[in-house]
Amino acid sequence: MMECLWINIEAVANVMVKADWHTYQVLTKRSERLAKLLSTRLRFAASAPHIWWGVSVEDKRYGLLRIPDLQSAPARVRFLSIEPLLEDLGALELRGIHWVIVGGESGRGARPMNREWVVSIREQCANAGVPFFFKQWGGLHKKRAAHTATVGLRCPHPFLEALSGKQSFESCGHEPSQQASSSGVIHCRETRGGACQ
Repeated sequence: MMECLWINIEAVANVMVKADWHTYQVLTKRSERLAKLLSTRLRFAASAPHIWWGVSVEDKRYGLLRIPDLQSAPARVRFLSIEPLLEDLGALELRGIHWVIVGGESGRGARPMNREWVVSIREQCANAGVPFFFKQWGGLHKKRAAHTATVGLRCPHPFLEALSGKQSFESCGHEPSQQASSSGVIHCRETRGGACQ
């Protein structure tokens, strides 16, 4: 049974490598396994610029421990999915991280996310030169637009644009809109959230 799983993982990675017109985000909580696979059986897929490898980071107890495993993996693009953000994470080690996504928990019984936690991560990313994407507030307020913590959030970064071959709002040359979308991203003023031409 375990051998079948290995073959399936390799088969999926082979398809992702061949279908390079797509951008894939591979996300896991099993960071040790990811690091091992990318160093062995999936080494052929680790350096593909259109396959982004990430780990979930929800809290200090479990999530922060996954970051060093991801940093040790020979991946071309590494990202942190800090969602749901359940507590203040403190200082983050962002060496070798190419993108950070932050979001709150949604659904029935969602735990609240504090604005200060989001701002702290955003500032750490800005200081480290790591692109930051705010996904949602979660809970009862997940569709709230233009919250004070979303103003000034960075749009997708030119580094990611270069990797994916897709234009980002930040580098399109237009002035950003002061109105945030429902996800908290400030888009190009010319498009109000659509693709920039």
